Amino acid sequence: MHKLRVGIVGCGNIFPMHAISIKKNDQLDLVAICDIKKDRVEKEAKRFETKAYDDYETMLKEAKLDVVHICTPHYLHAPMTVLAAEHHVHVLTEKPMAIHVDDAKKMIEACESHQVTLGVIFQNRYNKGAAFLKDVLMKGKLGKIKSAKCQVTWDRSDDYYMRSDWKGTWDKEGGGAVIDQAIHTLDLMRWFVDDEIDYIDASIANRVHLKIDVEDTAEGLIQFKNGVRANFHVINYNTMDSPVTIELHCENGIAKYTDGLAEITYTDTSKEIVGADPRERLDYGDVKSYWGVSHIKQISDFYQTLKEKKKPVIDGNEALVTQKIVNAIYESGKTHKKVYL
Repeated sequence: MHKLRVGIVGCGNIFPMHAISIKKNDQLDLVAICDIKKDRVEKEAKRFETKAYDDYETMLKEAKLDVVHICTPHYLHAPMTVLAAEHHVHVLTEKPMAIHVDDAKKMIEACESHQVTLGVIFQNRYNKGAAFLKDVLMKGKLGKIKSAKCQVTWDRSDDYYMRSDWKGTWDKEGGGAVIDQAIHTLDLMRWFVDDEIDYIDASIANRVHLKIDVEDTAEGLIQFKNGVRANFHVINYNTMDSPVTIELHCENGIAKYTDGLAEITYTDTSKEIVGADPRERLDYGDVKSYWGVSHIKQISDFYQTLKEKKKPVIDGNEALVTQKIVNAIYESGKTHKKVYL
């Protein structure tokens, strides 16, 4: 059986989620990994029994990759995707897709031009509770959504930002609490509502983390064209992490999504509750997995679509919508005006 030759660039916190997911798929061969920090990449190469590179372009030229996973700082996602496309290598990149919408569009154009597939990680859509809630909404059991709201109120210390030179910067991270933490929740809420956005009216501020340039709080309104008004509240200086929540008020009940647990209360008082299977945690061991362990699900799905020559569920164009939301929040917050999409 022919195995796809896979590489990973970036051996930071999220790297093990990708490496382990690849290793668990018997149709894939992790042939190369890359990081500019030689000691780190050599350590991980030994751990995962693969070849280490400290230069991305060299890896693309020498490793004969079919697919590359991009797990680098945000500002590198776009140029690394374009370079991979030019080498005729399929791409699966971590969120956010890019820093700017224009960069995201260049990624799509490059992949289409060179006839390679582009996928973007928003693994929380694959969480058991999220998938269940989406299915209920699509079947119409809850009726039309009337309003929505979400909350991401976490604690990130100054040290969290100081550990990396790219964190907390507009040019390299692309923002703060919105683009890094809340992007997953905003993506889920938009996916649940499932309609085009009319405008976004937001405010952003830096209230506590004075050593960084970007926002540590954001709040505002996403107005959908179907009339749904969705409020969001984001904070990165909570006393401690609070549960991430999404709440949908619908014609036939209320749906609450809390840290991966979907709870639906219908108007007839009946309930449905679906959450993650705790046994799934064993798939990864002791690695970063704030919201479930669905990287392995999305990565497996991505390779299945490659095999079937279909587009991924979350391709470049799908991820572009969430990129537009993030950038519109920042534009609205800076200009104090509504931003129409």
